[in-house]
Amino acid sequence: MFRIPKHIGVIPDGNRRWAKKHGFNKEDGYSYGLEPGLQLLHIAQKYGIQELTYYGFTVDNCKRPKKQVMAFSQACIDAIKMVQQENATIRVIGNTQSACFPEELLPYANMELQPASSKDIMNVNFLINYGWEWDMKNNWASRNIPRVDLVLRWGGMCRLSGFLPIQTVYADFYIIKELWPDYEDTQFTDALQWYQMQDITLGG
Repeated sequence: MFRIPKHIGVIPDGNRRWAKKHGFNKEDGYSYGLEPGLQLLHIAQKYGIQELTYYGFTVDNCKRPKKQVMAFSQACIDAIKMVQQENATIRVIGNTQSACFPEELLPYANMELQPASSKDIMNVNFLINYGWEWDMKNNWASRNIPRVDLVLRWGGMCRLSGFLPIQTVYADFYIIKELWPDYEDTQFTDALQWYQMQDITLGG
């Protein structure tokens, strides 16, 4: 591949639908998305991606039933613990003033990170209790996150759901019909192949 995106946004949608499809309670689906997230990180490192941003959960997601809120919050905590074991720097962007923000993740919140200093170290961002309106009203709290080149959304829905509106202004948007817990590496490599064919002009 001759052109690799520097920064990929990941919208891991479909956890609840996957759980329902497999006879589980909706809140059970989130834990099944942990291993796919780590698997994607590994293949992204293999291809030299410099930065990943995972959509954890939004301010609006906190309106869901309490069991689901607790489940996706715990999944985010567990995901960050897993990424801690990798060659990656971690930053969390989100509304820390809300009761929905996991206290365990406060040490990672709204930090300023430098660009990755080595091709072997990836910057990994998590949007936790994030909302585009919150971002805007807080002097664009995400302003230190660089422009996103490619957004990948699992679950078949064709929308950004408020994902980093400033950084995605020129991002290419690739939809994967499979639900997030059904992630396979071929979905990622197919997206990279598709990206090769896009006309990247940034408005020029």
